[in-house]
Amino acid sequence: MSDSSESRIDGTQVVLSRLPREGAAFSLQPSPEVQEALRADLGLDGLRKLRFEGRLLPEGKRDWRLEAHLGATVIQPCTVTLAPVTTRLEEDLSRRYLADWQDPETGAETEMPEDDTAGPLPRQLDLAEVMHEALALALPLYPRAEGAGFADTAVTEPGKAPMTDEEAKPFAGLAALRGKLADGGDDGDSGEE
Repeated sequence: MSDSSESRIDGTQVVLSRLPREGAAFSLQPSPEVQEALRADLGLDGLRKLRFEGRLLPEGKRDWRLEAHLGATVIQPCTVTLAPVTTRLEEDLSRRYLADWQDPETGAETEMPEDDTAGPLPRQLDLAEVMHEALALALPLYPRAEGAGFADTAVTEPGKAPMTDEEAKPFAGLAALRGKLADGGDDGDSGEE
């Protein structure tokens, strides 16, 4: 992602004003202890091969841009069966840190800014925090084991029969009754003597 002559960032805490004007590269490969803490915080069953690497580049006189790649293997419970689901994540991301950033006005109706990659220029940027956020956003929301689906799932209290689709339609019985009445289903006498 970078050539060998490019400046390298050591550690995760970066004071942007101290970086060289040509930018600098970084590469994070968290220790097993850090990966375990991330796994627990994100509610994952497993987390392996986590790597976050990229570059911080100046934009204009005071702004900075982060261009990075996140790679990780995550294990999550299937949302249907709870079986473990392994997913390989490969995500590119870009963030912009702007010196003249203004928070959107709060009120009844606040529009989201068009550029959702932009944010305020921090005095110190925590690359581990950026990695954590990127990993959380990249996770599948509803992981599913192969062949798992909701089509045949029936859930109810123990000891009770699950409700069928037909029972769930409250007007199905009325429709059948209306059809019977329309067909002359009146089997009483006609009122003649």
